[in-house]
Amino acid sequence: MKLKLVLDTNVLVTAFCNQNGASHLLIRHALSDKIVLLASPALWLEYEAVLKRPQIRLRHGISPENIDIVLDTLAAHVSPVHLNYLWRPQLKDQNDEMVLETALNASADALVTFNTKDFAAAADRFSLKLVTPAQCITLTGDIV
Repeated sequence: MKLKLVLDTNVLVTAFCNQNGASHLLIRHALSDKIVLLASPALWLEYEAVLKRPQIRLRHGISPENIDIVLDTLAAHVSPVHLNYLWRPQLKDQNDEMVLETALNASADALVTFNTKDFAAAADRFSLKLVTPAQCITLTGDIV
């Protein structure tokens, strides 16, 4: 059974900026259908907006046109999530709410983030597995 995962935006940004890390490996796993990525429309729009911010583009060096190509390719491997329920507020950062709600509405196996402390209380409340990209790679059976 494939893991169903929701990626926090910071994981996707890191995947674009570092092709040698666990975040990038998760994207490669999604593209090869080894895992299932889950995203709501709002979360997908956030991915796009953040990846196209000038300060983020300086870090990854990818043109907006090529970001669109990569996201279009990735979108073909993402299972869309409709947000039937909103549980706001649960988190200190309201921008993280859509990440949590996507994971909860999709019954994700895990939410993957570098900010585990930000999500910890809500994840415990909803029995949602919270992992870093490196921990997630361990779950998939690969070694970073």
